[in-house]
Amino acid sequence: MPLLENPTDAIARVYAHSLLELADETGGRAGVETAQAELEDLLEIARADAKFGEFLSSRVVPAEQRAKSLETILKGRVSDLTFRFLMVLNGKGRLAHLPSISAAFDALVQEKFGRVEVDVFTAEPLAAEELKMMREKLGAAIKKEVILYPYTDAAMIGGVKFRIGDQLVDASLATRLRQLRDQMERDGTSALRARIENIVDNNG
Repeated sequence: MPLLENPTDAIARVYAHSLLELADETGGRAGVETAQAELEDLLEIARADAKFGEFLSSRVVPAEQRAKSLETILKGRVSDLTFRFLMVLNGKGRLAHLPSISAAFDALVQEKFGRVEVDVFTAEPLAAEELKMMREKLGAAIKKEVILYPYTDAAMIGGVKFRIGDQLVDASLATRLRQLRDQMERDGTSALRARIENIVDNNG
């Protein structure tokens, strides 16, 4: 059984909120960001290594056996708070839900520190100066600290697309051309006929 890539739910938010409170109490912002990075790193490994992902989420492996293995793998390699949190999830049988818990935690962290993560897609890679300018303009527009993650999309002709959470803001040239084509296919013929008739009437 692979890790469950489910949307965040109430239970995921409860675990995420508990971790946020503990991380903030013990280490402040640095502690919170450490926990966030460690969860993301662990998920990245689990997604890249199918066997490790199966190990985390398997219902066949007893919790006690998995706890011993996790201690061998993680003890001393992650913060004590993150390790204890993973032990709690293991004991409660919630490790398979780590992706949704991590996503809920990430959303809480962004809200707490007034920042937002934005995926930006362009046809060609952006230079560092362009990314800086884009980050500053977005931050000024939405009044939050913006963390940009740049991606290239060969299917794009030009322009830019932003994804903020589950919202996609598409300003790519390819999309605008497709919209124009769709509009022409939908009402282009009637609009052309009306224009011709208007010319004839005015010159009749």
